[in-house]
Amino acid sequence: QFSGLLGTVYRRGNLSFTRDGNSLLSPVGNRISLFDLKNNKCETLPLATRLNIVCVGLSPDGSLAILIDEEGAALLVSLIGKCVIHQFYFHKPVHSVRFSPDGKKFVVTKDNLAYLYHAPGKKREFNAFVLDKTYYGPYDETTCIDWTDDSKCFAVGSKDMSTWVFGAERWENLIYYSLGGHKDVIMACFFEENSLDLYTISQDAALCVWQCDTELDGLKPMPPKDAAKKKKAAEDEEELLEEPKGEEIHGKADPSEQETRNKVKYSRVAKYFFNKEGDFNNLTAAAYHKKTHLLVTGFASGVFHLHELPDFNLIHSLSISDQRISSISINCTGDWIAFGCSGLGQLLVWEWQSESYVLKQQGHFNSMVSLAYSPDGQYIVTGGEDGKVKVWNTSSSFCFVTFTEHNSGVTAVTFTSSGYVVLSASLDGTVRAFDLHRYRNFRTFTSPRPSQFSSLAVDSSGEIVAAGSQDSFEIFIWSMQSGRLLDVLAGHEGPISSLSFNPMKCVLASASWDKTVKLWDMLDSWRTKETLVMNSDVLVVAFRPDGKELAVAALNGQITFWDHENAVQTGSIEGRHDLQMGRKELDKITAKQAAKGKSFTTLCYSADGQSILAGGLSKFVCIYNVKEQILMKKFEISCNYSLDAMEEFLDRRKMTEFGSMALIDEGGGGDEGVAIPLPGVKRGDMSYRHFKPEIRVTCVRFCPTGRSWAATSTEGLLLYSLDSGLIFDPFELDIDVTPSNIHKTLSQKEYTVAIVMAFKLNEKKLIQEVIEAVPSSEVDVVCSSLPDLYVEKLLEFLASAFETSCHLEFYLTWAHKLLMLHGQKLKTRSVKLLPVIQFLQRSIQRHFEDVSKLCEWNIYNIKYVLAISQQRGMKRPAEETPGDEEDSDSDSDYLM
Repeated sequence: QFSGLLGTVYRRGNLSFTRDGNSLLSPVGNRISLFDLKNNKCETLPLATRLNIVCVGLSPDGSLAILIDEEGAALLVSLIGKCVIHQFYFHKPVHSVRFSPDGKKFVVTKDNLAYLYHAPGKKREFNAFVLDKTYYGPYDETTCIDWTDDSKCFAVGSKDMSTWVFGAERWENLIYYSLGGHKDVIMACFFEENSLDLYTISQDAALCVWQCDTELDGLKPMPPKDAAKKKKAAEDEEELLEEPKGEEIHGKADPSEQETRNKVKYSRVAKYFFNKEGDFNNLTAAAYHKKTHLLVTGFASGVFHLHELPDFNLIHSLSISDQRISSISINCTGDWIAFGCSGLGQLLVWEWQSESYVLKQQGHFNSMVSLAYSPDGQYIVTGGEDGKVKVWNTSSSFCFVTFTEHNSGVTAVTFTSSGYVVLSASLDGTVRAFDLHRYRNFRTFTSPRPSQFSSLAVDSSGEIVAAGSQDSFEIFIWSMQSGRLLDVLAGHEGPISSLSFNPMKCVLASASWDKTVKLWDMLDSWRTKETLVMNSDVLVVAFRPDGKELAVAALNGQITFWDHENAVQTGSIEGRHDLQMGRKELDKITAKQAAKGKSFTTLCYSADGQSILAGGLSKFVCIYNVKEQILMKKFEISCNYSLDAMEEFLDRRKMTEFGSMALIDEGGGGDEGVAIPLPGVKRGDMSYRHFKPEIRVTCVRFCPTGRSWAATSTEGLLLYSLDSGLIFDPFELDIDVTPSNIHKTLSQKEYTVAIVMAFKLNEKKLIQEVIEAVPSSEVDVVCSSLPDLYVEKLLEFLASAFETSCHLEFYLTWAHKLLMLHGQKLKTRSVKLLPVIQFLQRSIQRHFEDVSKLCEWNIYNIKYVLAISQQRGMKRPAEETPGDEEDSDSDSDYLM
């Protein structure tokens, strides 16, 4: 099932910190990612909206979130259970959503209205969203919301350059109040802490400070209707009985003046401008921390300012990128500031006091093209059309290194067998090798004549590098050690589409558009060993992990399987109908007709070689059983209708007598327009073209551990993994195997029998309980008496237990004894057991890296303490003076 989204960290919408301030919610397309900044981990929630998310509202207790997409469809999500509680449709695009500080209500703004809803409570309700009040006032679209600290009032900013203050309840002296004073769209409004004083910020980088003559406690509740009528009658009677008192007669007051006499009044006490220069004039985002009075503003040029209010003192002015800052958020302590740039897909968390990055992540600017797993499955490398090569950690989901040496799009990436060298091929005519120890480009392979490389392969030893050209129809072979060009393989009559080395032999398979697959023997003067002729242009070729079978995908939609030793076809799969193409908005033909010309563009065998993954220009990834040649499952990688080619049939609501509404290209407008407008253009660049990216799968790869697979798509890098915790999957179960019998056997100290019974029931917690009950002195005996069938299962369990358990030495003892006692028998089944061994190696390697860092730090500290103590000992004479004793005490205190 879906387990994570890498490669994309932010698309659009507002960022939100959780209640504790240690985690950040970021909208990524139609999904939401949760970044744990303390533990340096990222998690994508297993839920999705129908379209891209544009605004996120987080409840004050951090348990609920409201996600609203482009068309106004909302999901109420539990962040504790990570599931959807309720769905609601607002019928129109929503601009912002905000919970009240007490968590009882929330405000949604759409069009020129503000809607106040009762927030879903702790108790079960038939309808989670109950409308309380609708507020009218602004003449143009509303843009932002802010609440007072006691949830009595809220302010709404509008595109009509006004800000409106509304009462959440009907207050006698404040129903609504309109504030002007700006010459551009209101981008943000903020109440001061425990006050009705207000700050408003407009797009032309102007800040107005509004002071209120009434405190929050001064708001009077509206009296009941009967009481109001009696009060008015009494006032009229008093007026008639009252006698004039000489010069103090003012005449009858104007009704409107009398009405406003006891009302709340606002006055503008200051107006500030952020920067008079044109570059910074277009303010795009702002956030305010009430306790520290810190105002953060972001601009279209990528610059952000930190000011202290109300005096408007500039603290910082820095540039984080050359793209517009789309969203800003400050955590509860006021230490960390999150910035999102939708143009670059960039997410930054900045600690302003120490001036350092807490988080700095950016996805590929254009779509990802290829990916590869490291041999232990711990890292994934991706290459994109933006020319960048990024390496991601699968456990934390973060990118930890980016290589930018390529000048054009990267077409293929791969790891060597050591796992410490990454190779990438590019359209700029180079193949580059990167070192993951020193993070540098240590080899650059080039061809005698400039060529655009479209495919890449490296042999199992990591010594021979091969790259296929798409313009000269040749394959270039280099030596990794020397960097020299060893040979140029000619023979194909069309562009080289794919290369693959046999994992067990030094044989290279090359696929081409000339309808052939050629097999080259690297040890026999690089001669063509065999030529396999196909019925159609060949797009991709892949060897089975044991090297005994070759899979080939062609342009006619077929996947064929070959015994390459004897040049005999062993099977084929007709996969064209399984792709299930979607219809693009501007297509003239139906999806069914379009699918006839489509095919798989990427193939990959599973770690055990029994299944094959296939993907192409579709939202589906198919997994086939190779032996039976049948479709086992189809994975829908995206349900985001903001992408093109998602729907099978055209939406008739978008059809007119002149054609599809998609043909009408609307201008960029104010929000999505250019940062610096052209001369005479008031609302962005009207030549701006809007387009929908098409859904496609560019590359699929299986993890060497066999527990997950990854796909690069328009959405980003998607990870799918086994989740055995939710499934009851017993193994050779009989009537006597029950939890009570297992506990009984365990109490009798029959450990081997208890372990076998626990594996038969296949409950992970029960297995863990049984294994941890075995004394460490008995591990050797239990391992030697364990049946061969359960050794493999126990190794797999140990590998998964290493990831979560703190009993490191205990589990290492188990792994060591098992491998020492059963090593020879396991070696005979090495191909089948390879994924399990790699999974175990990855888990141990991860702990080794963490513990070795800690040990190195401790060794350094001990050496430092010894050096200091020796230095003190040399200086100190035989008789110590009282002063020296005091010094030594202070030094020891300092070291402690």
